[in-house]
Amino acid sequence: MSEQKKPNFLKGTAILAATVVIVKVIGAIYQIPILRILGNEGAGYFHVTYMVYGLLLAISTAGVPVALSRLISSADARDNAPLIKRYFSVSLPAVTVIGILIMLAMFFFADSLANFMSSSLAATGIRVLAPAVFFVCIISVYRGYAQGFQNMIPTAASQIIEVVSKAIIGLIVAFYLARAGYQSQYISAGAITGVTVGLGLCIPVLIWYKRKIDIKQGDKTREPSPCLAGDLPSRTHVLLRFLKVSVTISLSASFMSIMGVIDTSVVSNRLQSALMLTESEAMIQLGLFRKGLSLYNLPPSLVVPLAVSIIPAIAAAIAKKNRDEAKIIMQSSVKLTNLFAMPACAGIMVLAGPILKALYYDPSQSTEAVGTMTSILVILSLASYFVCLQHMTLATLQANGYERVALLTFPVGAVVRIALSYFLVADPNIGIIGSSIATLACFIVIVILNIIFILIKVESHINIVNCFIKPLICTLAMATIAFLIYEGAYRLGSGSIGTGENAVRLYLAAAILAGVTVYVALIVLTRTITKDDLSFVPKGEKLAKLLKVR
Repeated sequence: MSEQKKPNFLKGTAILAATVVIVKVIGAIYQIPILRILGNEGAGYFHVTYMVYGLLLAISTAGVPVALSRLISSADARDNAPLIKRYFSVSLPAVTVIGILIMLAMFFFADSLANFMSSSLAATGIRVLAPAVFFVCIISVYRGYAQGFQNMIPTAASQIIEVVSKAIIGLIVAFYLARAGYQSQYISAGAITGVTVGLGLCIPVLIWYKRKIDIKQGDKTREPSPCLAGDLPSRTHVLLRFLKVSVTISLSASFMSIMGVIDTSVVSNRLQSALMLTESEAMIQLGLFRKGLSLYNLPPSLVVPLAVSIIPAIAAAIAKKNRDEAKIIMQSSVKLTNLFAMPACAGIMVLAGPILKALYYDPSQSTEAVGTMTSILVILSLASYFVCLQHMTLATLQANGYERVALLTFPVGAVVRIALSYFLVADPNIGIIGSSIATLACFIVIVILNIIFILIKVESHINIVNCFIKPLICTLAMATIAFLIYEGAYRLGSGSIGTGENAVRLYLAAAILAGVTVYVALIVLTRTITKDDLSFVPKGEKLAKLLKVR
């Protein structure tokens, strides 16, 4: 890689990492008011629809930006502007056709898809999302084009537009339909309109960015040079090459989505067939699960950017045959994962009840439903930690050239999850809680398998004490303090402030503030975190000076 390209690459990684954090956090926060508006049954339909959409989305587009960016980047390195134009002109119509076919399938076979998920009334939401798949197919081509020139700003800008529009429009439509007295499945479909509209708004923005890129490239990508045009590969050859790369990546990336859809279908079916619940009652149970899932996604949103950024860092160190540097990066990344994930997941676990009351308080909800939702969140918060580890262990394997390990570990985890869901959900003493247990078991298995591969395949091994034991001790102290502060504040304030949702939010804020303060003090005083670790965090040097970390 030339010196000119390297800064662009690092800048692009930083832009995408920051965008992922923003998008994930907004996406997670957006679900809180949406799920409050929807209620438990509507949240169940929302969950089912999103599972179907996520699967079709992954299959149709996961590999397109990666495949196209690789092809265009390679052609750009050779200054072959006509080939770049051909890649784009072939991929756009091909992906457009795929998008149209999937959109039509979603719209006209929505009832069949909903019935497969044992949720017939989710068909309305699936139809609302049908155009979204078409839009995202177009978007994926433009994102891949920009990424091929190592320009990550169009991708970042479109992702921000998408998530903000999803949140604002979805909330407005869902609120209006709820006030108008529509049934839960229609309110759920209304909440999802924000996704479709947001994606539609991204297209003109990306077209504008492409024109800017073309102008910056001196319009080289618009008209092929006559002397080079005859040397170009045929459109059929280009299409086959593009599909070969994109389909392989899409199938790999969509595996977790496939697992999610099958698991949701199994859970919904078992709730109705084994526990004899009606569809409406089964959706209420899935709604309880979805509320726990909205918080379960928060800790991984902090880890994904780190996982993305360490892949090129470790790969570069290995390419330079600098194993010591690769080991330092790997150790710091695992430690940072634990430093972020452990307290976040432990905090959610010990304060699960108050958090749910603060976010989803509903006086009409039964004690049994509250207990079920709390149990789900406690288990999912632990599962969330293993999701974080899964991201980091997989990134470590990918950086060392073992990216295909996921094709071995994910299927094993999927079988464990689906099998456990099938048996546990059918137990009347466990019910929907079984789905969260199955999720936890799935990611524990994947992480264990990933670690085994790392121990076997990767030369550099991590320091267990520094990377796991010390963060765990600090986390346990933090969790204990947070729990005691909450309990103390609740008991002292219940007589004067009360025990309503606003009072609980106040007690919760005090507990979180105390927990964070104690945790930061502990990781600094015990030297669990070092200046080298913070060098991988944006503004890490300033943060190290502020905390006086050496």
